[in-house]
Amino acid sequence: MRRVVRQSKFRHVFGQAVKNDQCYDDIRVSRVTWDSSFCAVNPRFVAIIIEASGGGAFLVLPLHKTGRIDKSYPTVCGHTGPVLDIDWCPHNDQVIASGSEDCTVMVWQIPENGLTLSLTEPVVILEGHSKRVGIVAWHPTARNVLLSAGG
Repeated sequence: MRRVVRQSKFRHVFGQAVKNDQCYDDIRVSRVTWDSSFCAVNPRFVAIIIEASGGGAFLVLPLHKTGRIDKSYPTVCGHTGPVLDIDWCPHNDQVIASGSEDCTVMVWQIPENGLTLSLTEPVVILEGHSKRVGIVAWHPTARNVLLSAGG
């Protein structure tokens, strides 16, 4: 019996490391043990859940801002517990929702040109969960419909 060895189409494909000025550097990503991607991206911004003292916070960076991110860069911080999930609204590139261990969901309006000062006041605070909020997701086709799921 003869064995057939399939040849890979990708055997001559090689990767190349990205240069420092083309990536994000020095971001303290959250160490919370939760099954989440810890980031969300839309056509204008990237949001990354970070390690923050005294509650939960996340960064909102314009896509064109790459390189080293200063530790004093403005954050979105309003939760009293660590942020577990974030999701951009598919109908408005400046609206993002966040779910946290403090049992709340907050909807935020990001300024047109990104953050210049830390954002502490959400547009809406949604309460009602008795356990931490681990998943937030916007409906892909219906406006203003947000799903949140808790533990």
